Amino acid sequence: MKSIIPTRIAEMIYGLVMIAFGLLHFKYGKGGMGVPSFMPGDPSIWMYITGAGFLLAGIAILINKFKKLACYLLALMLFIFILTIHLMPAINDHNFAQPLKDAGLAMAAIMIGNASK
Repeated sequence: MKSIIPTRIAEMIYGLVMIAFGLLHFKYGKGGMGVPSFMPGDPSIWMYITGAGFLLAGIAILINKFKKLACYLLALMLFIFILTIHLMPAINDHNFAQPLKDAGLAMAAIMIGNASK
C-alpha cells in the first residue's frame, strides 16, 4: 500500500517542530520557567541548553546529517524531562498531558532514528 504522506515529509515537519521548540526555549529562557529547583546554576542556562538541543536535533533531521545520533539524544533528553520535570506534577495533580506528550515525541524521535542509515 502506498503511503499518503511520504516519511521524509513527516520527518521534516517533526524537525521543524523541534526547531520551533528550540526557538521558544531561547525566547522564554530568561527566568528558566519549569526548570526544577534542584538543578545547579542559573535556570536560564538550562533553558538555553535544552533549546540548543532541540535546535540541533531539528536541524540534523532537516539536513539529514547525524540524524540517528540526534534523534536518540533528543529522545534521551525528552525522557529526562519526563523523569525530572513532569512526573511528580503528573502524579500529584493527576494531569498526565505533559509526560504523555514528551513520551510520544521521544518515541517519534526513536522511530526516525531507527529508520535512518
